[in-house]
Amino acid sequence: MLAAKVGHLDAIIMTHEHNDHIVGLDDVRPYNFKQMSDMPVYATPRVQEQFRQRFAYVFKEQNKYPGAPMVQLLTIDKETPFDIGDLHITPVEVMHGSLPILGFRVGNFAYLTDVRSITDQELEKLHGLDILVLNALHHSEHHSHLNLEQALALSVRIFPKKTYLIHMSHRMGLHEEIEQTLPANVFLGYDGLRLELDS
Repeated sequence: MLAAKVGHLDAIIMTHEHNDHIVGLDDVRPYNFKQMSDMPVYATPRVQEQFRQRFAYVFKEQNKYPGAPMVQLLTIDKETPFDIGDLHITPVEVMHGSLPILGFRVGNFAYLTDVRSITDQELEKLHGLDILVLNALHHSEHHSHLNLEQALALSVRIFPKKTYLIHMSHRMGLHEEIEQTLPANVFLGYDGLRLELDS
């Protein structure tokens, strides 16, 4: 956030409760101090329960630590679109192995991480994308993530104008070498990448 010079944060939207996706919760504290308000955090009831267990000090009713992050939990589900400011957000359920989690569509942009499979019904929410962000762990079969071949196949089914692959392991290979093997409209994501979206 410092490198990207993000000076204001309107809200946080959670995909699921695994540590690599939630342990940054403490880092909302500077935004609490700067914005003088609780941080809205959108999550399913299951993810909210995990927050309350793992970050019990944040949600204490009495004798709360004065430096704890201040968050406002807001409930979402796969069926109900919601708005944050002028952004209209459509949840998209995907399967992370056997765990149902959420991706999100915002306008003609969609963010899907930790996907292993998706139903045809949820795919219907993804027609007409300009940009798809999609996980591709590495080249081998994995029980809870798409590998590169599977991610490319799913990208073809969704048929966005461009796909950016994320959530890659070191076993994917070197960026320059792998990108030369990809279709013309598919790219590897990288730290610091910025995507311009039409409003």
